[in-house]
Amino acid sequence: MQYSEIKSLIVAMFGEKTILKEDTISPQPNITIANEKLLEVCQFLHVQPKLYFDFLTCITAIDNGAEIGTIEVIYHLNSIPYEHSFVLKVEVERNKENEPLPQVFSLTPIWKTADWHEREAFDLVGIDFVGHPDLRRILLPADWEGHPLRKDYKEQEFYHGIKVKY
Repeated sequence: MQYSEIKSLIVAMFGEKTILKEDTISPQPNITIANEKLLEVCQFLHVQPKLYFDFLTCITAIDNGAEIGTIEVIYHLNSIPYEHSFVLKVEVERNKENEPLPQVFSLTPIWKTADWHEREAFDLVGIDFVGHPDLRRILLPADWEGHPLRKDYKEQEFYHGIKVKY
């Protein structure tokens, strides 16, 4: 199934307003949907018999910086039996210093592979995946300060008395 057909099924089910942005120029065409629609759209993509997206390949989180003020979360979905793929995005407001992390719904109830992908995005970019069963750092120590893939990240000079910045 082609991108346009998948998009049409989403629009038929949820309406035109579900799609906030569309990028058809990218080598991987994608749509951006509202964060609050993420769980129900993904559930639909998973259970709809014509689509059956049974595999969440990866989740990518991108900090667009303080100037733009957003963080994108990009989901790469595949249907192994039907051999089609789809890219879905959500965009959330970037938090300022001392504010709570931006929140995105966890997709672990739909795809178990979301577990470690979401933990990585939490660890490195600083996104709170609401409903995640075990959201904690996966690459960095639990008491590490900050999120290294944020554009304004300033690495700490020392960690437990060990110089880490040269």
